[in-house]
Amino acid sequence: MTAAGPVAVALSYLLGSLPWSYLIVRLHRGIDVRTIGSRSAGATNVLRASGKWAALLALLLDAAKGAAAVVLARSLDVGSWWLAAAAVAAVAGHVFPLFLGFRGGKGVATAAGVLALLVPGAALGALAVFVVMVAWKRYVSLGSISAAVALPLLVGVYWLSGAFREEQGSDSGAALLAGTAAIAVFVIVKHRANLVRLRAGTESRLGTSPPESGTSG
Repeated sequence: MTAAGPVAVALSYLLGSLPWSYLIVRLHRGIDVRTIGSRSAGATNVLRASGKWAALLALLLDAAKGAAAVVLARSLDVGSWWLAAAAVAAVAGHVFPLFLGFRGGKGVATAAGVLALLVPGAALGALAVFVVMVAWKRYVSLGSISAAVALPLLVGVYWLSGAFREEQGSDSGAALLAGTAAIAVFVIVKHRANLVRLRAGTESRLGTSPPESGTSG
């Protein structure tokens, strides 16, 4: 086994750890974004702290670091399983960032960047689920959770259709299904407090004041 796979995973984790949301709010307002709103270092919380343009910048940068991790892993010519591991590592870096004491965001934007390059068809399907749920119920957290649940199901459909075998090799389907399932678990687990509030009917809707902790970001 060459070192390329482990190197790709380690570098992807470091890329995911880049704390863009934290840095944007720190530079703009001089505060730690994790001390307000949802206590999360993510774009949704940046919206609360610094406004829509800062949030858009955070969203794009968090997605870009996920995409960069996939590009990096592919440039090192690692196999399908190492590529999937690197993708998961990038999301793990955002959720548990080395540079912020392992307390970061919820992984949604970084996962979107990863998946846009890794499984673009399934990513578009998950995005559609997110948009429909947010437009319908106006809960960002519900949209994120629903998209996370849909993602491995969509990847499974692509795998069964044979699309992965044609595009990336015979073992790519299993690797990508495992990787996307792991990413989905990260996102859902990080939204566990939202699930409790959704069930209790106390979750904050898009455009309203957030509760003290745990909304999507």
